[in-house]
Amino acid sequence: MTGRRTVLGAALAGQRRTIALSTVMFSGHQAGEAAVPFLIGVIIDRAVAGGVGSLALWLGVLAAVYLCLSYSFRYGARAAERAAEQAAHDLRLRVTRRVLDARGGAEADRLPGALVSIATSDASRVGAVAVAVAAGVAAVVAVVFTAVLLLSISLPLGLLVLLGTPPLMLLTRLLGKPLERRSETEQEHGAQASGIAADLVAGLRVIKGLRAESAAVARYRRRSRSALAATVRAARAEAAYQGVVSTLSGAFLAVIAVVGGLLAVRGQVSVGQLISSLGLAQFLVGPLSTFGWVGADLAQGRASARRIAAVLHAPDAVTGGSASPVTPARGALTLRGLHSPPLRGVDLDIAPGELLGVVAADPAEAAELVRVLGRVRDPAAGSVRLDGVALTELAPSALRAVVLATEHHTDLFDGTLRDAVSLAGRARPDRVAAALATADADEVARSLPDGLDSVLGDQARSLSGGQRQRIALARAVAGDPPVLIVHDPTTAVDAVTEARIAGRLRSMRDGLTTVLVTSSPALLAVTDRVVVLRDGAVQSSGTHADLIAGDAGYRETVLA
Repeated sequence: MTGRRTVLGAALAGQRRTIALSTVMFSGHQAGEAAVPFLIGVIIDRAVAGGVGSLALWLGVLAAVYLCLSYSFRYGARAAERAAEQAAHDLRLRVTRRVLDARGGAEADRLPGALVSIATSDASRVGAVAVAVAAGVAAVVAVVFTAVLLLSISLPLGLLVLLGTPPLMLLTRLLGKPLERRSETEQEHGAQASGIAADLVAGLRVIKGLRAESAAVARYRRRSRSALAATVRAARAEAAYQGVVSTLSGAFLAVIAVVGGLLAVRGQVSVGQLISSLGLAQFLVGPLSTFGWVGADLAQGRASARRIAAVLHAPDAVTGGSASPVTPARGALTLRGLHSPPLRGVDLDIAPGELLGVVAADPAEAAELVRVLGRVRDPAAGSVRLDGVALTELAPSALRAVVLATEHHTDLFDGTLRDAVSLAGRARPDRVAAALATADADEVARSLPDGLDSVLGDQARSLSGGQRQRIALARAVAGDPPVLIVHDPTTAVDAVTEARIAGRLRSMRDGLTTVLVTSSPALLAVTDRVVVLRDGAVQSSGTHADLIAGDAGYRETVLA
């Protein structure tokens, strides 16, 4: 509840000036609209009385009111939309910053497509509350102003509006509760469907290669049907809500019209006043119907704010740590009693400038080691130290300026090949050229029509798996980090190219700490030392040649 209110309140507070301007302009428009039927009644009474000069005066007043209400609506609507769009934009930035935060955690148990839905659809719904607030306040002003005008005509009519509107608004608020719950469910199911769709598109080539199209479609169809059912339930709730609100508003207006008619029959109001009363009652249809859609927007906005709050307030994947690494970094890594399932008690010393190979019989152990060394997550027990300082004491963003850990599955973003390798221009041109040559990605550039300026659209899926791997490795090497940890960077590369990459990588990383988590014999052959992980701990270590000769398990893993 608190998180929802914080998100919603912050979004509105950030646009308070624009919302205030919009509210004033909308209120002016509503007051002008209410004044029109009142002025028409006055004009009729003046015409009946035969005062030509007075009639002309009031006609002029009516024209001025029309002019003012027209401009008030125009600029009020503009300000309201600006507030809504800016509030949604600010929320999208907050969600994006939280998802990209170095401490992680926001992406836990959420598909990428679901996060996109939260950052777009939910942010827009919360932004729309800015319009709802301005319109809702203006509707209240309209009702109060109408009541004042009715009081000037007849005390019973004015009191009827003043006393009858608050219960109607309270009932509208209570009726919006089911809509809020169903709206949140609808958004959740829709986000899940979007997430699955995004994953299917991302893995389209793999799905086709496995001939799993029917299974993928069936999975998406099930989730899509759930989303459709949730959307239909939410739409039914909104339709029922709007219908009930319209019925209550209509009944309320009918009561006002009947009371006004009875007063006219008894001679307590004039003809012009009767027309004004009926016109004001008819005008109230607008503000009262506004309460209906404002209530719906508020309900949906609160539901979306709750989903956004869940992302913004998600617990960090790694906690603590604000120090910066020792500079210049030597690159010494020390692991003691490292326990992070499936790793169980890993003890390991990596010397500064060492080119170390790590072979794990279980791929899950290899993947977990890369995550812990890159501080994507902290170990359950034990410690990892960089140049004598525990990783948990270091700020993740500062750590990643020194330690670059790339997992096996990496993404290439849309843009040119040059931008992909140069980290959007942060790497020097000479480093980019050297990195391309090291990863044999310069051959990829030569095969493309525009070389380094070729655009890698659709996450470079038009390239082969080996080409994408070489570009990703070049990107990692171009950053020139003091400590580089890569996981299976050449699994889709042919043996000849892999051997060429191995020799160049050793030369390129000479004097810098490099950890190759791999089972590739070509890469392991150029390392200074190889460590073998088995059953979650270090089983043996030595040179690649010694392990091939004396460790049957290593030989089976590497040469299989």
